Amino acid sequence: MKRWIWIVGLLVLVGGGFFAFQSGTLPGASQSATAIAEQTTAATEPLMTANLATTANIVADARLVPVRRTDLSLPVGGIVAEVLVAEGDHVDAGQPLVRLDANQQQVAVARAQADLQGAQARLAELTAAPRPQEVASAQAALRAAQARYDQLAEASLPGDVAAAEAALSGSQASLAKVLEGASDQQLIAARADLANAAATLQQAQRAYDLVKWRNDLAALPQSSALQQATNAYEAAQARLADLERGASQADIAAASAQVQRAQAQLAALRTGMTPQMTAAQADVQTAQAQLELLNAGPRAETIAVAEAEIAAATSALQQAYVALGETELRAPFAGVIAALETEVGEQATPGATLIRLADLTQWEVETEDLTELDITALKAGMNVDLTFDAIPDLEMSGAIKRIRPIGQDNRGDIVYTVLITPAQQDDRFLWNMTAAVTVR
Repeated sequence: MKRWIWIVGLLVLVGGGFFAFQSGTLPGASQSATAIAEQTTAATEPLMTANLATTANIVADARLVPVRRTDLSLPVGGIVAEVLVAEGDHVDAGQPLVRLDANQQQVAVARAQADLQGAQARLAELTAAPRPQEVASAQAALRAAQARYDQLAEASLPGDVAAAEAALSGSQASLAKVLEGASDQQLIAARADLANAAATLQQAQRAYDLVKWRNDLAALPQSSALQQATNAYEAAQARLADLERGASQADIAAASAQVQRAQAQLAALRTGMTPQMTAAQADVQTAQAQLELLNAGPRAETIAVAEAEIAAATSALQQAYVALGETELRAPFAGVIAALETEVGEQATPGATLIRLADLTQWEVETEDLTELDITALKAGMNVDLTFDAIPDLEMSGAIKRIRPIGQDNRGDIVYTVLITPAQQDDRFLWNMTAAVTVR
């Protein structure tokens, strides 16, 4: 605007000089330099005064835009299966707008649910108290073994000392193997599983660190992937610890009972006790150990492994739900569908705008051509006058709401956007209506 004022002033000055030349008033040979200067000053003083008065007001082109507006897209691609709205529809916050074909995501959710239910069932089986029928069966086995031993105790049969010695050696070897714990191959495999889980955890952590600054971090797949990798790592640790810890007291007790039975059998042979009695005595000890093992319940390490499997399955299910949710576009706030950019059957591209949503109850005016020469005279809170090309009978005041701090190049001029709040709203307002802003 200022450039046009100076150009008009220059044209007036040149035209005035040309008129003076035509009328014979320009200084000739008989006019002095002083007279020429006086005539020039007299011609330009009204122009300078008019220019200063004109620049007191700044006029800028602008347009109406909704205060709250957004372009909606989906983070994943796919075939559009449903378009649930039309242009001009009023929608509520959270209302579904567009759905993609989600057959694969639904299958993934069902599979993750089944895996979680299986892990929960395994933990429930481990932690459940023994059923009365199981306890009764173990008690009956103990009573039967005791009765058989009592019956044989009344008789004496010839035995074989060599066989009893061999049986003792075998049971002692079995006890030694139990005490040795897991084999080297089992430990190597468990350590390899732990190393693989650690590598996966590191990779998931690096992916998580790249997006941990985002506000929607909890809904991102990187968050679920990190949790799943952490659970898998803890499960591998628990399995390795279980192997390294060795046999449980119940396992050792059972193997020891076998040794004791063989020892008793050998001692009975050497002292006149029959092998049948020795075997019956060992059966009694075995039945007793089985009953104690049943009442003792599972080992804490076994429960820890089952709990880790549940955590991993839960994380996988959450990730599947997130993936399913990403196939549905919902309204982030209540408003009007201003533009619909997709149809059923089209291929949706990740990040591409599908719907333009706006709240058409609150409007603001956005300037487009305030240059760097104008913007320094403006500040937030200043009053302005607003007129609208499409509504010539409407004039109102407004206030500068905000000045965007970064300018943009507009065909060689650096222009700044100023947002203005009109003093009133009007039902005739439409998106991108042109307006004129005059700064007082």
